[in-house]
Amino acid sequence: MRVAGIMSGTSLDGIDVAIVDISKKRSGVRVKPVAFRTTPYPRLVRQALLAVSNSMTHTATIARLSFLLGELYAGALRDTARRARVPLDSIVLAGMHGQTIFHEARPVEYLGHAVASTMQIGEAAIVAERTGIWTISNFRERDMAAGGKGAPLVPAVDFLLFRHRTVARIALNIGGIANITVIPADSERKHVIAFDTGPGNIVIDALVAHHTNGRQTFDRSGRIARAAKVHPRMLESMLGDPYFKLAPPKACGREQFGREFVEGLIATGIPVPDLIATATELTARSVAHAILNYAGTEIIASGGGIHNRHLMRRLRELLNGRKLVTSDHYGIDPDAKEAIAFAILAYEFMQRRPGNLPSATGARHAVLLGKDSPAC
Repeated sequence: MRVAGIMSGTSLDGIDVAIVDISKKRSGVRVKPVAFRTTPYPRLVRQALLAVSNSMTHTATIARLSFLLGELYAGALRDTARRARVPLDSIVLAGMHGQTIFHEARPVEYLGHAVASTMQIGEAAIVAERTGIWTISNFRERDMAAGGKGAPLVPAVDFLLFRHRTVARIALNIGGIANITVIPADSERKHVIAFDTGPGNIVIDALVAHHTNGRQTFDRSGRIARAAKVHPRMLESMLGDPYFKLAPPKACGREQFGREFVEGLIATGIPVPDLIATATELTARSVAHAILNYAGTEIIASGGGIHNRHLMRRLRELLNGRKLVTSDHYGIDPDAKEAIAFAILAYEFMQRRPGNLPSATGARHAVLLGKDSPAC
C-alpha cells in the first residue's frame, strides 16, 4: 500500500513529506521508500508558529494558522509527488502529525480539575480535500485520554522496523527533542522502553538564531560549537534540570526547553558561541547517559542532529565503544524517519491496530491512534 507521511517537528524548520510503499511482514512491516522532500516554512509562517508555541495568543491566530498549515501541507504533498513523478492517485492514505504548539504531558490543576493536554494544528480536512487522499491526523490525543503522555509515539514504529531476534537495539532520534527506543532482542511490544531524553537540537538552534540575528537556524556540522568552549558550571546547572531526574515514561518539549529556557541562558552573559557549545554538550551527555542505562549492542540514529558532526563525534566518545550507525544503514533515510513513522501509524490505524506503546507513553492500555478525514 502506498502511504504518505507528513511531519513538521519541534525545530519548526519545515514540512517533511515521505511517500513509501508499506507491506506486512511476519514481525512488523516492510517499508520501501518512494520519495522524500522537505519544504521549508516561509519565514513569516515560522515566526508566527514560534509566537503561538507555548505562549499567550489569540484564538483567531491559531485558527488561521491551522487552516493555512493545512494548505501548506497539501501543497508540500502534491509537490513531493509531482517532483518524484508519483501519481497522486496512487497514494491511498496520508498520516499527518501536524505542528505541535502546546504539549503538557503531566496533569496540572486547572479550574478545579487535573488536566493534561496537547495541541497540534494543521487542518487535515484541507489536506484530504486538496489531494483526494484519506488523511489521518491527531495521533496524540487518544493516548493521553488513556492516561498516557501522548509521546513518544515513534517507538511503536521503531519496534516494527528494527526488532531483531538476536540483537538488542536502541533507536535514537535527534530532532528538536531527542528520544530513544530500547528494543530487547526477540522482544514483544510490552518489553519496549522509550522516552524523551531531553533537548536535541531545540536549544542549539534557538541560540544559533539569536547569535546570527536569524541568518542561520542551526549549527551547520557543529562548527560554532567546535570552535567555542563548553562552560563547565553552566553545563552542570543545565544537567541539574529536574527533567533529567524523572524516571521514564516521560516526554518533554518547548514547555521545558523552549523560549524561557533559552532566554535564561542568554541572560547569564556567557558568550553565545560558548552557550552553543555547552548546549551541544548537554544534548550529547543527556542522550549518552540515557543510552548507557540500557543494554543495546547497536544504536540506530536518525533525525536532523545526525548532521551535526561535532555532536555525533561527542556521542561516539561518550558511548564507550557501542556501535552507532544511522538508519540509512537499514534503508530508512534518517531525515525522513519521522515522516515515515506517521505514514506507518496511519497504516496501523487503517488496519485497526493500536499505534501506541503503553510502556513508552504510560497509557493504561494500547489504543487506536488518530482521527480520519476521508477523501470524500
